[in-house]
Amino acid sequence: MTATLTPPGTEERTPARPPSPLRTELRRGLGPWTGAAVAVTVLVTMYGKAPEWQGRWADVTNLLHVAAGLLGGPLALAAGCWQGGRDRRRGTNDLWESVPRSPLRRLLVAVAPSALWPAAGVLFADAVCALATWPYVSAGRPFLELLAADAMAVAALGALGHLAGRTVRWRLAAPLLGIVGYVVLGLAAYRQGPSRWLGPAGEHQFFWDRPVWWYGPAAMAWAAGLALAAVLAYGLRSARLRPLALVPLAVAIGAATLILRLPPDEGPWRPDPALSRQVCDTGTPQVCLTAVDEDLLPDVSAALAPLNARLKGVPGAPVRWVSGPGGPAGPGDVALPDARQDAVRDRLARPALYLNSAVSWLFSDTCRPGDGTGPNAERASLVNLAVIEWLAPTTDDYGPATTGAQPYIDRLNAKSPAEQRDYLTRYLAANTCRPDEVPIP
Repeated sequence: MTATLTPPGTEERTPARPPSPLRTELRRGLGPWTGAAVAVTVLVTMYGKAPEWQGRWADVTNLLHVAAGLLGGPLALAAGCWQGGRDRRRGTNDLWESVPRSPLRRLLVAVAPSALWPAAGVLFADAVCALATWPYVSAGRPFLELLAADAMAVAALGALGHLAGRTVRWRLAAPLLGIVGYVVLGLAAYRQGPSRWLGPAGEHQFFWDRPVWWYGPAAMAWAAGLALAAVLAYGLRSARLRPLALVPLAVAIGAATLILRLPPDEGPWRPDPALSRQVCDTGTPQVCLTAVDEDLLPDVSAALAPLNARLKGVPGAPVRWVSGPGGPAGPGDVALPDARQDAVRDRLARPALYLNSAVSWLFSDTCRPGDGTGPNAERASLVNLAVIEWLAPTTDDYGPATTGAQPYIDRLNAKSPAEQRDYLTRYLAANTCRPDEVPIP
């Protein structure tokens, strides 16, 4: 037997395993740039509207939903279309046809960057905004199922754009597809009826609601089913296997049928008793906010304290200031403006301005057509402005000009406390829709 001697300093090495084609595709090309562009686009949009969402899970979810669908979706479409036409532009289609892998497997590897990177960009933006919201929410939870559905919708749009790029032999197809996608998604988002909840950018406004449990999975099935059906129909060359594309298509149609049966106005959203319950302070009059804004209650109470001190004991004054889905529920209840609109990071940014808004709501009667007219209409309007400015003066940089109302403001300030209370009693008892009934200071 002859022994094989290995020269000193050398070792037998196992041949290196070739890199995975999927990993190579994900690391190269337009995919990483698309993910970064989607994330930056969504984050820049959210940053500009931070005071509107940084305090409620429903608000941050809603704005992320609109930003991801209306901006990230068209961007994924255009980038996927450009990525899909890459091999045709390089002239490597014949080379790929010679590879022993099946056409469907090659297609799935090629589509992966167009679908996964935009979805990753959306999820990254979701995570950043959720972390920015977490310290300032009073109640509730993030709607993770809806955020996952948004990422799936953007991934599906990227995959469909990739197939369009493989099919359409035109360099301008990518930007035009992005523009068309933006228009179509925008029109679908703002149309009436349950069909708008099929799109990835349907907007919802009420912050004390929660989605029904099945809407997120159904939306994911709808988007993923359409994209997978298109990929299978394109990638399966065998006529015997091509009917397999009908399976995800049937799943998508079933999910769409469930969504289309939602109520036209409310859609998948239902009131959440834990978020819409009233939380009140111990003052007189009481200040009541919904539980979702409980952390703002001390600031709102402090902002209304000067007004409450003047109204305390005055006949016709509010018994409770109420904000929430039910609105004023009993006699003496007066609606409050939405405190979150004037809040920044769970604090009232401008308490004086919020107080002025609350007084305006207090003296705003719902007038019928034809009311508020007559020879004394202008005078009544000036008196109303004077009472509001007297109780809660607006800051110098905001609010209407009070030149015409200034004489009435001066008269009110010149009265004694007893005379002021007497005038407030008469003013609260008057119907401001009838100018002749408005008392003059």
